[in-house]
Amino acid sequence: MTQPTDVRGEHLPVALSLAATGVPVLPLRAGKVPFGNCRTCAQNACGGRPNMRTPGPCRCTAPCHAWAAATTDPRVLSSPAWELAWRNAAAVAYHPGGAGVTVVDLDDLAAVQWARVALPATRTVTTTRGEHWIYRGVMLSANGVRPGVDIKSTMAYARWLGPGTGAITVLPDVVRALAVKESPTVRLTAVTVPTRAGSGDCPHRTPTYLERGIAMAVRRITEARSAVHATVYRTFLAVLSTHGRCGCLTDAHVARLFTAAQAKGESLRHCIDAWTNASTTLGLIRV
Repeated sequence: MTQPTDVRGEHLPVALSLAATGVPVLPLRAGKVPFGNCRTCAQNACGGRPNMRTPGPCRCTAPCHAWAAATTDPRVLSSPAWELAWRNAAAVAYHPGGAGVTVVDLDDLAAVQWARVALPATRTVTTTRGEHWIYRGVMLSANGVRPGVDIKSTMAYARWLGPGTGAITVLPDVVRALAVKESPTVRLTAVTVPTRAGSGDCPHRTPTYLERGIAMAVRRITEARSAVHATVYRTFLAVLSTHGRCGCLTDAHVARLFTAAQAKGESLRHCIDAWTNASTTLGLIRV
């Protein structure tokens, strides 16, 4: 993401430059909002994409459906169907999750001051009232995680304001925790970690070993580019095969795995099902 800063009247060239590096883009109209759905797609007549985790099944060629319209296809971006939108666009936006990043949107000076104390340094982009802090990695988007702070990653869009300054760093757990704390969809009160009847001491229960295993599992899920559901299942299976019988795992460990899976578009129900299926396959007592 080292492309030139957007220049008024040159939105399409900027969009094409970003798309060439794998950043999905879309036009924004005045007010920093996407263009409305076309007549064919109005009121979800097309099958509906606005609330879906991935674009489709709509085949509309116009820049509809907010974040889900973002694309890296230069033919689509330059097509006649998008021409009017680019001509009337006020800015270029991008889908952070599709670009493999998370934007911590700091909306005012107080939020920026908090971030400088609470968050690891990373690439920053100056905005009208605050800053965007950009981390490598994706997660669930969440608004209002604290005063003046929104998280934009999956199923969201952010305005392109230039490449920013500073080295981009890996998405830290402290940012992921903001969304976990605020979002009821990732609460794990219904999940019980399987244990072995009468289990004794774990033969490999060391903080380093366990932490390395969980970190590797989270990274495997986060880096999945396709077959996400299968990857989540296989990862859960691997974790449970190593730690599921001895009582190593805690709800905090499972929460990290579920959070990573949900950031890739898995629902809580799918996470629970994958965990249950993996446990059943391994012959664990129950989940």
